[in-house]
Amino acid sequence: MSGSGAPHIPVLLDEVIAALDPQPGDVIVDATFGAGGYTRALLDRGATVHAFDRDPSAIAEGRGWTEALSTPPRLVLHPRRFSEMVDALTEAGVAQVDGVAMDIGVSSMQLDQAGRGFAFSMDGPLDMRMSQQGMSAADFVNEADADEIADVLYQYGEERQSRRVARAIVAARPLETTGDLARVVRKALGHKPSDKKDPATRSFQAIRIHVNAELDELEDGLLAAERLLRPGGKLAVVSFHSLEDRIVKRFLRDASARSAGSRHLPQIEQAPAQFEQLSKAIRPSAQEIARNPRARSSTLRAATRTAAPARREAA
Repeated sequence: MSGSGAPHIPVLLDEVIAALDPQPGDVIVDATFGAGGYTRALLDRGATVHAFDRDPSAIAEGRGWTEALSTPPRLVLHPRRFSEMVDALTEAGVAQVDGVAMDIGVSSMQLDQAGRGFAFSMDGPLDMRMSQQGMSAADFVNEADADEIADVLYQYGEERQSRRVARAIVAARPLETTGDLARVVRKALGHKPSDKKDPATRSFQAIRIHVNAELDELEDGLLAAERLLRPGGKLAVVSFHSLEDRIVKRFLRDASARSAGSRHLPQIEQAPAQFEQLSKAIRPSAQEIARNPRARSSTLRAATRTAAPARREAA
């Protein structure tokens, strides 16, 4: 297993494994299987891994791994969204797990395939669908009205000139390739070759997040992890931009908060915390960034599950 090649370098791998602290026999969810970097390391530590990915290409690559594992299998692949992990593990006869790892956003495999349409560095069809099903990026930019496009660009890409870009997109229809979209955005924003960051980056991020409902999926996945983790179980989440990290930070803050009350008011019962031992934001070292530039924007947050009932169950 550990000797097989991988098409990308897993981000913050050592830090994620240290946060999860997997022991032989532990059952751990890899919520975002991708190229299997975290799963491989977890298997090498003796854990059983339930790996999720809505991308059928990632699941197909992983199926070859199961042949090299002992019976009963220590790798169980789930071709579905990680927000569905509670139902999936219930069906598999698993009530609780010892750890959950989540690596949010688009994978290196998806970025590096022009045909998937995630990156503007290579011209390809304007797709961006992680599951390879449903509404594509081309469907969205060619069918949505300017107001809806502008709202998506502002909300998910934090594009301050979202309305200008949206009007330019509508005027340039039909858009069929990543190159088409990138050129329209650059022209609308007055792109200069000397610019440090390509202005199309924000729009591509926003449209990808919208097409895949990524932030809703993250919020639902965090709640699912809270329900699945046993007392003492570990959660480790790697995010890649401020919108994702904000959701993770707020989730852990709310799940670890206890009502302090006031000495001037009647005492109220403390609300139980679902998570404790929250880590500070962990970011990659300069050495890791040098090896893997895509790690530059990554942030890891980790926490330990308490024995308190999950909030959805306690409500």
